[in-house]
Amino acid sequence: MSVALLSVAGVALDALLGEPRRRHPLVAFGRLADRLEQRFNAAGRGWRSHGVTAWFLAVIPLTLVATLLSWLPYLGWIVEVLALYCALGLRSLGEHVTPVAEALRRDDLEAARQRVGYLVSRQTDELDANAVARAATESVLENGSDAVFAALFWFAVAGVPGVVLYRLSNTLDAMWGYRNERFERFGWAAARIDDVLNYIPARLVALTYALLGKTRLALTCWRQQAPRWDSPNAGPVMAAGAGALGVELGGPAVYHGELHERAQLGEGQPADAESIERGWQLVQRGVWLWLLLLCLGAEIYA
Repeated sequence: MSVALLSVAGVALDALLGEPRRRHPLVAFGRLADRLEQRFNAAGRGWRSHGVTAWFLAVIPLTLVATLLSWLPYLGWIVEVLALYCALGLRSLGEHVTPVAEALRRDDLEAARQRVGYLVSRQTDELDANAVARAATESVLENGSDAVFAALFWFAVAGVPGVVLYRLSNTLDAMWGYRNERFERFGWAAARIDDVLNYIPARLVALTYALLGKTRLALTCWRQQAPRWDSPNAGPVMAAGAGALGVELGGPAVYHGELHERAQLGEGQPADAESIERGWQLVQRGVWLWLLLLCLGAEIYA
């Protein structure tokens, strides 16, 4: 089967089933990652070399196993579809952000704070409605890039090895890639590898957001604002996404009790429930565009 048809099948399976409720492979992988971190970073004393070793032991064997399974006669295509399905988080993203918008529309700020707390690592218990909407809109734009588009990109480029290696690496970055005393050295490799793997997909996502929204404003925000963001990949994605939506994002946020003065992203109206919903629609339309381009490419090169 072509990469285009396999990609459509993987996205369709995600839309039909959503995230596995029980025995999700990434949950089991997370437990493995915890054990490796306890072994190689006890009491936060691990060095960069320990982080590299732990990353290799967590990612490479599982990637090789998935690759070998994808080569099975007659059954390999099923493994390919399942690998992409497990790596995607499109429906799950919608299931997490939509309740935030619904709570804001009901003026239920407490519920909105609670729901957005499932999405972001910043403190949410004192956020006002605008700050909740900013956090949720930022999350849908950034997680759309990490949990959806980048997985599609690596599947299209390198099949099962690409998508499995990417998803496992991205998961380790989420677990180990913190700039704090515990993970500053040990998590360095996981963070840098994830930056490399997301470099091209993030810029394609920024371009996708720009093309499907307020294009000129999105490109301006990307060029002017992204360099001021602390993440080399989240900056382009969120700046272009904010510009595409015509909404203001960024600004101060509290993480683990510490205030972070973040750059402003986008331009236009303050974030609200509508901006969350429009951000979610932007991600969905972007996925349709990518699938269409994959199908057109498969037809041209058939």
